Amino acid sequence: MAGSGPGKVINLRAARKSAARAAGRQQGDENAAKFGRSKAARLAEQQAADRLARHLDRHRREDGAPGDE
Repeated sequence: MAGSGPGKVINLRAARKSAARAAGRQQGDENAAKFGRSKAARLAEQQAADRLARHLDRHRREDGAPGDE
């Protein structure tokens, strides 16, 4: 009976931690697919924020010293 000896010894604590990490990684991947934004969507949002900031900066009032009118 060749090969009928004891099986491979594993550390159960390490196996549980490894399984938990794998499950967490899988859950994270699922969430990223479900809720993540594409690069185009992120870029469009950034460009809209930049446009809004430029618009506000162009309409900023300059407060001068009293009597400068």
